[in-house]
Parts: sequence; C-alpha cells; structure tokens
Amino acid sequence: MHALKLTQIGNSVGLILPKDVLARLKLEKGDTVFLTETPDGVAVRAYDPAFEDQMEAARTIMKKRRAVLHELAK
Repeated sequence: MHALKLTQIGNSVGLILPKDVLARLKLEKGDTVFLTETPDGVAVRAYDPAFEDQMEAARTIMKKRRAVLHELAK
C-alpha cells in the first residue's frame, strides 16, 4: 500500500503517483486512469472495467459467430 498526498495543481487538486506505481501500472504522463468504487473503498486502474466487460462480450460473440464473421470478411 502507498500513502498518497493531495497536492494543489492549478485550480485543481491531484495525486502524485510514485515511479514504482507508474511502472507497475505501465502508465506515463498524460495517460488516463479509472477510479472504481469497491466495497473496500476506491480502486485506481489503468484500464476501464466497463470496456473490459464489453470486450469480453465481443469475444464471446466472435467465437460463437465465427463462420458468419468469416463470410462477412470476404
């Protein structure tokens, strides 16, 4: 766990992530992170969980309808 301090950034307030956290999340300056409420608090993630759910649904459909998609690709 990392303790983060809120800091003034212009008219906003932000968090500064330590370099090791950025490296672990594979993030760089300018990247977007997503905050998700969990039963334990808030999770910071480098990906959008809703998008991941949509991609999983797309993978399922592509697997199920492989022949149709193959014909459409011709």
